[in-house]
Amino acid sequence: MTKRLSHISSVSSLVILVLFWTQIGMQPLYSQKPIDFAHEVVPVLRKYCAECHSGDKRQGNFSINTRSDILKGSENGPVIELGNASSSRIMQLLTSDVEGERMPPEGPRLPQIEVDLLKRWIDAGVAWEDGFAFKAPSYEPPLRPRKPELPAARNGRTHPVDRIIDQYLATAAAQGPVPGPISDEPFARRVALDLTGLLPETDKLLYFQKDNSPNRRASFIDAMLADDEAYAEHWLTFWNDLLRNDYGGTGFITGGRKQISSWLYNSLLTNKPYDRFVHELIAPPSDESRGFIEGIKWRGEVSAGQTVEIQFAQSVSQSLLGINLKCASCHDSFVDRWKLDEAYGLAAIYSSKDLEIHRCDKAIGRTAKAKWLFPELGDIDATAKPEERLRQLANLMTHPENGRFTRTIVNRLWHRMMGRGIVHPTDSMQTEPWSPDLLDMLASDFAEHGYDLKRTLRFIANSAAYQSPAEVLAPDAESRVYRYNGPRAKRMTAEQFIDTVWQLTEAAPTRMDASFVRGKVSAGVANSMSLTANWIWSNDGRATPHAAGEKRTFRKQFELPKSFGKAGAVITCDNRFSLFLNGKKMASGDNWETPVSVRLNGLVEGKNELLVVAENQGSAPNPAGLFFEAKLWSEGVGPESGAPILTIASDSTWTFTEKTPNDKGKFAKEPNDWKPAVAVAAQGTWSAAIPKLQAELARSTLVSQTMVRASLLKSDPMMRALGRPNRDQIVSMRSNELTTLEAMELANGSILAKTLSTGAENLLQRSWANNDALIQWLYRYSYSRLPNKEELEIASELLGGELTARGIEDLLWVVIMQPEFQWVR
Repeated sequence: MTKRLSHISSVSSLVILVLFWTQIGMQPLYSQKPIDFAHEVVPVLRKYCAECHSGDKRQGNFSINTRSDILKGSENGPVIELGNASSSRIMQLLTSDVEGERMPPEGPRLPQIEVDLLKRWIDAGVAWEDGFAFKAPSYEPPLRPRKPELPAARNGRTHPVDRIIDQYLATAAAQGPVPGPISDEPFARRVALDLTGLLPETDKLLYFQKDNSPNRRASFIDAMLADDEAYAEHWLTFWNDLLRNDYGGTGFITGGRKQISSWLYNSLLTNKPYDRFVHELIAPPSDESRGFIEGIKWRGEVSAGQTVEIQFAQSVSQSLLGINLKCASCHDSFVDRWKLDEAYGLAAIYSSKDLEIHRCDKAIGRTAKAKWLFPELGDIDATAKPEERLRQLANLMTHPENGRFTRTIVNRLWHRMMGRGIVHPTDSMQTEPWSPDLLDMLASDFAEHGYDLKRTLRFIANSAAYQSPAEVLAPDAESRVYRYNGPRAKRMTAEQFIDTVWQLTEAAPTRMDASFVRGKVSAGVANSMSLTANWIWSNDGRATPHAAGEKRTFRKQFELPKSFGKAGAVITCDNRFSLFLNGKKMASGDNWETPVSVRLNGLVEGKNELLVVAENQGSAPNPAGLFFEAKLWSEGVGPESGAPILTIASDSTWTFTEKTPNDKGKFAKEPNDWKPAVAVAAQGTWSAAIPKLQAELARSTLVSQTMVRASLLKSDPMMRALGRPNRDQIVSMRSNELTTLEAMELANGSILAKTLSTGAENLLQRSWANNDALIQWLYRYSYSRLPNKEELEIASELLGGELTARGIEDLLWVVIMQPEFQWVR
């Protein structure tokens, strides 16, 4: 970090260092293999401790029944100090030779290997299997839906969520007064990040702040959800985690895994009803959604618990019902009531062959029979073909009487919006909810309104509960019995953090890895995008080969009328290009088969200039060509309703030079050898790009989101450090804890440093009335508020008298390192 901060003023260095180390908390790193709680720790505790300290037995008022019980300690105080085994009382008792003190008091002592195991377990934070207890819980969740009667409204709060919560707060022990609403600024930031994953644009924020209508918060929520592309591209992260879908990584390189990216994106974009969404996942109508149930075909030999059939049972139960069948896939579960036969019965629904049951990877001589987990709703015809069995399972999963199905998804949505599930953890739906009425009300409301995911998010966001201040957590909050006391702050996901930094810096990449066309673009509109551009280069018009590495700079200057509205463009080049508009880099690409859509945000009235640096790549001479087309409409008109007022297309009116500008599109000296470009005879393979060119041109004009989102990219070292999972396993909850690796990446990672450096250059190119205007814009955009006096002074000192890229970069570092930036509060 010293290198990164070497040029920053002493004031900003101190700010960043204090903020950085405050968030790190000096958490330890471990290179050892993670401890297997169920198979390593549980047997030790069961053998040596359970007889006196589990179930109803609490000798010394100490119980190991649950993690919470262990952390409560005994009548003599704490027994375990999290992360510090050497100072934990339990380790002293287990290793003591003092008569009457050592534990266990009778029988054999713990072997050293088991003592070391418990030390590692405590040092690593006392990991616990979700839902596990040494005494099986007596609670069995209801299956069928229930619509609870709403309590009378209190304090004028009539929303169904608030009526249930207000009654809960009135009867729960040691609860304070009902919290009032947060102010407009944090509300706008919270709801924008929760629903779209983006910071509220400054113009939308200002409009909201000036709106005096009584329903302005509801209108702001509606506006966020109406942005279909922003919503879909944010929630894509949640669903990719939950359905273990990605664009690369485990299984993809060997063909042992299929993406569902296009199907998933379009399902979110169109807000597909959740019952239909799940039906298509379980019983795929096409290959587009088949990857979920097919899982990962691992290379080589795998254990019986990792076959694609068992993966199917685990994935369907965990993702859609919040049930952990992983333990039950090897033996009867240690965690809850699920049995080995039940896991194999669900797996047999998918299997195309007889499925032999294995216990702990050993065949037991029995064959599984296709069977649904809740036969009271109906069952599977085990004699039917696999496709029919899957349709039957899809019907049972989405059955109107399957309350587990609706409870699981609304609990997940509540967790994402409120920071903690009604049932927590969200994959442990066998656990008793803190408010059964709230869970059942949300689930029944969800079903009654057509399984509409957006509608449930809107419903939660409009409650006073959601709009309350974030709960202030005590240091030992996680070891206490949970009591609802408001929403909990959430750390940004890796994708949210990266997207918001890209918003501030305009430094997002121009290409995505996801394999679909973004946004709602109908085939009719795309096909109506008639293309008039030619492929151009610098030769005599024939499609003759050009030298590998040949580089040309093309230019087009044009005048714009005073009034214009929508504008979009598409560009591709065989092979590599960088596009600049009025001196600002807009796009780049290196594969002509993947056209790039461009939102021409930098257009101005009067004179404009397009500059394209194009390069022919390869190992030998080959054809080269550049294709560009832009269309502009007058205000209030678009491709759906009228003809463009101006088309700018690559043709012989463009000029070229063999000189190359720098990476900011600037020449050291203006070239004096500009020559007319010429049309190149289209190669046969180039014509295959026409439909893509039309679709991307339409998208650039019609779709609101043009910034490539992190959810559309393959994971990189920064995303992984910030908590993005590999997705070879289902992940329904990302950690809120800051790891040492993440802190190091934030403080000194090359990817973030490069982004902020580029962003500083981009912001320097904008016209600012003065330094204070930049500071106020940055704070309003980042925090949805203006800087206070002290912040303004520090920012002004960082920027100095004259704006420089270095000063802006320093200010960006200070702003994004603040907990206020990195948390959704």
